[in-house]
Amino acid sequence: MAYALQQAVNGITLGMIYGLIALGYTMVYGILGMINFAHGDVFMMGAFLALIVLVGLAGVTAVPLAIAAALIFAVAIAALYGWTMERVAYRPLRGSFRLAPLISAIGLSITLQNFVQAAQGARVKPIPALVPGGFTLLADPAFPVRVGWMQVAVIVATLLVLGGLTWLVQGTGFGRAMRACEQDSVMAALLGIDTDRVISLTFVLGAALAAVAGLMFLLSYGVIDFFIGFIAGIKAFTAAVLGGIGSLPGAVLGGLLIGLIEVFWSAYFSIAYKDVAAFSILILVLIFLPSGLLGRSDVEKV
Repeated sequence: MAYALQQAVNGITLGMIYGLIALGYTMVYGILGMINFAHGDVFMMGAFLALIVLVGLAGVTAVPLAIAAALIFAVAIAALYGWTMERVAYRPLRGSFRLAPLISAIGLSITLQNFVQAAQGARVKPIPALVPGGFTLLADPAFPVRVGWMQVAVIVATLLVLGGLTWLVQGTGFGRAMRACEQDSVMAALLGIDTDRVISLTFVLGAALAAVAGLMFLLSYGVIDFFIGFIAGIKAFTAAVLGGIGSLPGAVLGGLLIGLIEVFWSAYFSIAYKDVAAFSILILVLIFLPSGLLGRSDVEKV
């Protein structure tokens, strides 16, 4: 019982990180109807940007100040990259055939991977635990269940981001513009909405969320490399599809399920097949619920 509870805590933490990345996927899909496959590498870039700041501020004794500086720097640079990515790789191809932006995004992903590999090297980059400690959830003499403060921070941050995005989409003028572009971008433009601005800001917001997830991953696990963006990006995309692509709560729910499946499979079965288990669950869900757990079915008029 205690062992299973500890794995549940670990799975929830990992799933929240996946959900945080998946929120960026689902926001871009909701506006453009296409997947930004370079999003996982923006997450990787955010982790490296945060690492650079934390290493540069290694002599600073105020750890919260160093983490705040790393967060601001990573979010700012990632947001700028997200804006540039939309202007360079997506906007010129918006009226082209649907595979063109996909190919462009894959090219961006490969370019960013190789740039970080050339700039930072191929070896893993470790850092010491900056947020140590925690509390005992279950004082079992045989196997005490511990929850780290960093795990609490990841869960709280993801829930706050989810709540903030929900309010932004449902309760603000920008959110109404986003929903209008999602339903019919041509009609939204005719009604006076600057669709280019809305799409650019959506990419900026998604990239900023990826940078936050990168910092959380770095502080939680303490080891990153140039290839984490591909792996985490595929898992987060799977989470977005599993929860229902286009649904903000569905993205986080899908991330939770993927994280729990991975951790429990690794704990009780062979760790080599944890990805097979996660993707098998995705296949089963999509067979019976093609729109995902919280997604909605769209009727396309022809």
